[in-house]
Amino acid sequence: MPLSDIKCRTAKPQAKPYKLTDEKGLYLLITPAGGKLWRFNYRFTGKQNTLSLGSYPDLSLSEARLRLADARQMLAGDVDPGAVKKTEKQAQTDRTTHTFERLAMEWHRKQATTWTPSHSKLVLRILTQHLLPSIGALPIAEITAPTILHTLKPLEIRGVLETAHRARTIASQIFRFGIVTGHCGHDPAGDLRGALTPIKVTHHPSIIEPAQVGALMRAIDGYQGTLISRCALRLLPLVFTRPGELRAMEWAEIDFTAALWTIPASKMKMRESHIVPLSRQPLEILKEIQLLTGSGQYVFPSERSASRPMSENTINAALRRLGYSKDEIVGHGFRAMARTLLDEVLGYGVDYIESSLPTKLKTHWAGLTIAPSI
Repeated sequence: MPLSDIKCRTAKPQAKPYKLTDEKGLYLLITPAGGKLWRFNYRFTGKQNTLSLGSYPDLSLSEARLRLADARQMLAGDVDPGAVKKTEKQAQTDRTTHTFERLAMEWHRKQATTWTPSHSKLVLRILTQHLLPSIGALPIAEITAPTILHTLKPLEIRGVLETAHRARTIASQIFRFGIVTGHCGHDPAGDLRGALTPIKVTHHPSIIEPAQVGALMRAIDGYQGTLISRCALRLLPLVFTRPGELRAMEWAEIDFTAALWTIPASKMKMRESHIVPLSRQPLEILKEIQLLTGSGQYVFPSERSASRPMSENTINAALRRLGYSKDEIVGHGFRAMARTLLDEVLGYGVDYIESSLPTKLKTHWAGLTIAPSI
């Protein structure tokens, strides 16, 4: 005889569990503690199984019968309703436990092994200050592009555009990590490309006209400053590195036999070493300065202390002494000079040019030089 709501409501607990049977395999299990649990016994692939449907009165008799109908329909389609429920429960657990913050911190721990400590701290600061407070607690699979944009808008309004773009990039990398680990299927941060105000790029002043470059190189060749500043100024246009990388050059990084300068991974943002082959002119300059500083750590030490590299202003100060203003050329401008002349004047391929500039590539070929006689 089918159950009624009044029978379910008035059922009393006994010393042992007992069942109130409904129909089509549905029953209400009454526990000694007074619990009333809807259950459904069924067989699947020859094995006896029990499906939990819910508890009374949270799940009424009519609602329990609807769930029973769903389960029996699955069985008719040769689907195990218990397995379906288990999968749905796991999915719900994943949604609540695999939050953006959890994935972000796991991603950061993995990536930090390939970063410098300073870069690792920068990424963590952007995460904790600008992303996690807004979306950290949200299931990563449920975060949308508008939600991320709403998170980044305050940064844009404040005018810190570079931080806003960095935060979007970091979020995108975390979502891609979530995709490969199976916790989300889409990168909503990637959809925001073009949604933020672009960063106005300020290029370092440089000289790119061949005749003017020739004049500059001849002026450098005749520079009358100290030997350290003179050699540094002559070397920089020949290796295309950043001034900071040049001034931190150490003798241990130079292999005269192989004609290579190896910038160690510890000095690079991506924790990957960079190799700069040295042509004849750079080697001659290094041999010249070696007579003065070769017994120390740095190729270009500070005038005040040999235990530190020369000042970051040394190159720019030398250019000013040569009569070039900060609006004409700065130390960083030699990279733009090399890129432009190699492409537009000398006709080298873009791939060769980019690989000669120390960026994120593992190996850089800087054997090509621009002689002072240009």
